[in-house]
Amino acid sequence: MSATDAAEAPQTDPTPESESHSLQRSRKRFGDSFFRGLSTGSGILILLILAAVAAFLVGLALPALLADKETLQFGRGQSFWSYVWPYAFGTMWSAILAMVMAVPVAVGIALYLTHYAPKRVASTFGYIVDLLAAVPSVVFGLWGIAVLAPAMRPLFLWLNEYFAWIPLFSGQVSGTGRTIFTASVVLAVMILPIITAISREVFLQTPKLHEEASLALGATRWEMIRQAVIPFGMPGIVSACMLGLGRALGETMAVAMVLSGSGIVSWKLLTSQNPNTIAANIAQSFPEAHDIGRNQLIATGLVLFIITLAVNMTARWIINRRKEFSGAN
Repeated sequence: MSATDAAEAPQTDPTPESESHSLQRSRKRFGDSFFRGLSTGSGILILLILAAVAAFLVGLALPALLADKETLQFGRGQSFWSYVWPYAFGTMWSAILAMVMAVPVAVGIALYLTHYAPKRVASTFGYIVDLLAAVPSVVFGLWGIAVLAPAMRPLFLWLNEYFAWIPLFSGQVSGTGRTIFTASVVLAVMILPIITAISREVFLQTPKLHEEASLALGATRWEMIRQAVIPFGMPGIVSACMLGLGRALGETMAVAMVLSGSGIVSWKLLTSQNPNTIAANIAQSFPEAHDIGRNQLIATGLVLFIITLAVNMTARWIINRRKEFSGAN
C-alpha cells in the first residue's frame, strides 16, 4: 500500500468514536431546533388566542356600542358609557382596596419565610400559602357570606362611630355586612397567595454576596433586607402585584356572592348602597339578558378586557424602566 493510500484511509473510514460524536451533535441540533420552534409556536399561539378573544368581544360588542339609548336592555334611557362607568368604577375601587390590604401582608409574609423563619416553619407555611391559592372562588364567597360579613359588622359600627368624619366610613352601616369593604377583604385573601409565592421566589434569588456584604458592613438584618433584598426583588414584587391585581379585577363568583351592589358610584365602604363590578354584573345579569342585552353585557366585558390589558402593559413598562434604570447605575 502506498503512502497516499495510507494517508487517505482515516478520512474514508471514520472510527466509531467520531460517528458517535457526530450523531450526538445532530441530536443536539435537532433538540435545539425543536425547542426553538416549539417556543416560537407557543408565543405565536398566545398572540393568536388573544387576538381571537379581542375580535370576538369587539364583534359582539359593536351592536351595543352603536345602539340608541332607548334600545338598550339595561340602563335604558342612558348611553352605554353612562351605564358601564359605575361598574368600571366598582371594579377598580374594589381591586385597589384589595391591593392596599394584601400587598403589605404578602410581602411581609414572603420576607418572614425567606429571612426570618426556620427552615421547617418556612417550608410548612410555604405549603399552606400555596394550598390557599388552590381554594375555589365559590368557597371564598361562601366564607365571605357566612363568616366574614357577620364578623365584620361590629368593626363597621366602631368605624362609623369614631371615624364617621372620614367620608369613607360615613353613612348608615349595612345590617348584613355585605359591603364593598367585605368584598375587598375577600379579594385580598384570594390574591394574597399569588403575591406571596412570587415575592418569596424572587427574594430567594437575591445574591448571597450582596446580603453578606451588607451584613459585613455592620447592617442589621432589616437594614440588609432594605438595602439588598427589596431593591433586587422590586421588579418581581411589581410583577406579583400586577398578577394579583389582574385576579382581583376579573374575579366574579366571590364578589357576586358577597357584594350586594348596584350600578352606582360611591366611595363609602360601610353602607348597603355599594357599587358593583363588571364581572359580577355580567354573572348576575346574563341569565335574563336577551338580544341587545347580551351584546351590552359583552361590551362591558370588552371594557374589562381593555382595563386588564392596560394594567398589565403599564406594569410591564414600569418593570422595563426600572431594569433600564438599574442597568444605567
